[in-house]
Amino acid sequence: PEGEGKAADQWSNQSPAQTTADHGATDADQLPGPRIDRATARRLTIDHQLVGQQALPPGIRKNLASGGPLPPGIAKRFPPANFIGQLPEYPGYEWLMTGSDLVLAETVSGIVADVLMEVFE
Repeated sequence: PEGEGKAADQWSNQSPAQTTADHGATDADQLPGPRIDRATARRLTIDHQLVGQQALPPGIRKNLASGGPLPPGIAKRFPPANFIGQLPEYPGYEWLMTGSDLVLAETVSGIVADVLMEVFE
């Protein structure tokens, strides 16, 4: 019957973030307040002269996804304060530079809420 069996149980053991991420939405969809898109973030990056960063290696980059943890050993840096000041602020989250990508992650757990790819390229 519908709602029973393996297919129904598939989602029952996952957190809401995992379930949402697996269905195409990101954790950023759950955050209150303004959003920032890649084009706007890219414009800010150019204005602050933060371009020219190397992308992460493909094996690490493919593991950088909304709803998952920051990959172990990932090189992360905090963008300059004047740049962060122009990004939406979410209590309990921090903006990070990981290679050429801008990442919003939970401060304590390191769970990725949003990834704006190739912003610093």
